[in-house]
Amino acid sequence: MADWRDLPPILDAAQVADLLGMNVQMVRRYAREGRLPAYKIPGGRTFRFITSEIIEFLKAHPAVASEASDESEVAEDL
Repeated sequence: MADWRDLPPILDAAQVADLLGMNVQMVRRYAREGRLPAYKIPGGRTFRFITSEIIEFLKAHPAVASEASDESEVAEDL
């Protein structure tokens, strides 16, 4: 997706997966577990996500780049 400001206010699991760079099944699993803010319409089976809440989730959980020293630690564990 180009820019998060171009997204609709309500997203489905596929749109969230695209935004987060994740698999759709993982997005659904995170929603079921409460790890992602999600809603189900009464009587419905699919999750819906509020775009602003997903953006806030991203801000609260920034990605951290791994360092080269991590590779040597992994090799020592093997």
